[in-house]
Amino acid sequence: MVNHVVLFKLKDFPDKEKTLIRNELKSLLEGLPGKIDDLKFLEVGINHELNSGNFDLVLTSHFENIEALNRYRVHPEHVKILKRFAETTELRAAVDYHF
Repeated sequence: MVNHVVLFKLKDFPDKEKTLIRNELKSLLEGLPGKIDDLKFLEVGINHELNSGNFDLVLTSHFENIEALNRYRVHPEHVKILKRFAETTELRAAVDYHF
């Protein structure tokens, strides 16, 4: 199994808008299970502090192998939400590891 962990930091938005965007992005990611067969597990967390200077969201997802992860990366349902992430985030960090 492969664990795919991604951290996202939002661009500078007013607090109210940032809260809405964080919730929107979480919802977009949580809509992927059931649409992508290779996706075996997905969990999304929002940082409890709104303006901590740390990352705002974390995605944890599981795949059978690297090939499945690579299929997920180009799956149309995944690609569909990437534009919104590009519009709203300034930083992304990811780690993929076998477990």
